[in-house]
Amino acid sequence: MRGFLLRCVLLWATLPRSNTQSTVVPATALNCCEGDVLILLDSSGSVTNYEFLRLLQFSTSLLRPFSLGSGHVRVGLLQVGTNPNLEFGLDVHNNQESLHKALQSVRQLQGDTNTEAALRVAQGLLKKTDENVPKVLLWLTDGVQPGDVDSAMGELKAQGVSVLAVSTVHGNYQVLQRAVTPPLESHLYSVDIDNIDIITEDMREAIIKIIRAERLRVVDLTSHSAVLQWRPVLNTDSGYYDISYNSLQKTGPETRRTLSGDSSWVELTNLQPDTTYTAALRPESNQRLYNTLSVNFTTLPDVSGPTLVSVSDTGSHQIRVSWGPLQPAQVQRYTVEYGAFPSGEVHTVTLPGQQNSTLLTGLQPGTQYLVTVCALQRNGKERAMSVRACTQDAAALPALTDLQLIPVEHQELQVAWHANQEGLKGYWLSWERENSHSHTSKPSISSVYLPASSSSTRLMHLAPSSRVCVSPVYSSGRGEGLCCTEERHTDWQN
Repeated sequence: MRGFLLRCVLLWATLPRSNTQSTVVPATALNCCEGDVLILLDSSGSVTNYEFLRLLQFSTSLLRPFSLGSGHVRVGLLQVGTNPNLEFGLDVHNNQESLHKALQSVRQLQGDTNTEAALRVAQGLLKKTDENVPKVLLWLTDGVQPGDVDSAMGELKAQGVSVLAVSTVHGNYQVLQRAVTPPLESHLYSVDIDNIDIITEDMREAIIKIIRAERLRVVDLTSHSAVLQWRPVLNTDSGYYDISYNSLQKTGPETRRTLSGDSSWVELTNLQPDTTYTAALRPESNQRLYNTLSVNFTTLPDVSGPTLVSVSDTGSHQIRVSWGPLQPAQVQRYTVEYGAFPSGEVHTVTLPGQQNSTLLTGLQPGTQYLVTVCALQRNGKERAMSVRACTQDAAALPALTDLQLIPVEHQELQVAWHANQEGLKGYWLSWERENSHSHTSKPSISSVYLPASSSSTRLMHLAPSSRVCVSPVYSSGRGEGLCCTEERHTDWQN
């Protein structure tokens, strides 16, 4: 007895560690499948602690290669005891690390083997899932006195659930035979618990055959194109795919294409709008036969209008909006609505159907605008598309870059300057002029506006120590100017 207890303790310490060892993962299983796998684990008192741990380890190895989560393989664990216990549901684990940790933390319930009650819970769980994906109930048990499970198992199979079972050698084989879904040779295993690893690959293959996602799906659809996707079953060296498609009414010739073996999607183009098509994908390989996958789909109605809206020539007070494609035969006119986001006043510009851009002006600097381009079609339908665009922050206007005062004669100066020419409108020049009525009164201020082409001028009758200022003028305001003071020299002559 002491030796047995020591053996159990050692297993608790070593089995989880063995799960972390590297294993060879079958590449075909990683992204091959989509379905729900619910493990029904016998956690009653008739199962020894050692058997329970081995069944958990078997589950981890069995499921390790699969991609988990919605659109792939979803895994749940339901324990059988006096009362059933849902350890985790099908929506909980989306990756192998999460599932592995959850399986390591499972603890045995002990108690009676109330399998029938657990099966009622399983029926409810699997009934709520997507009816379009295959479902598997994997029953792991010692097979000892499972109870009256025939009725509940029959109802599960009537729901379309495939039942597979693994039992230790002392189980009730007749009950297990009635419970599982044919074929028995791949869906039912009775094995010594110490050798359970030898059935891992065979059981995994049996599950893959049930949940292999052999279907062709439409993942994107427009009025003139469709993108089809499938789970890869070939590779570059093992074969190729042959795809064919045509309208159901067969209004034109059938189109056929050959795709490489590593393909998993294809875009069908040049389709007619509002038309139902049928497509067939046939994997071709010398290694084995594959089922032909097919799908029907209807393209969207052809709605004319902008499919692309862009902005350019962005300034502090303007944005140019462009759109395409241009469809003057189908579009009567365009309406461009714009306003500061999120609650600014909305402005509207109406343009003819032949125009595909406009310049929006009078905008606020450093502001985000919502711009919507709406196409009114000649049949009365409308199609709109919106973008957000930001005006530039109002930048400081360029300042005068240079100012020079060059004495010419007594009370005369040649004034010269330089400024940034971009957007320049002219110059404001001011100076202190000598008051001709009195030599004791303050000098008067004179100013003059000069065109942008000016770069110098001559000033006369300046007051002593006159201050001369020049400022550049732009369309949006006056830039920062420069000022210099004229110093009168004593050797000037009258």
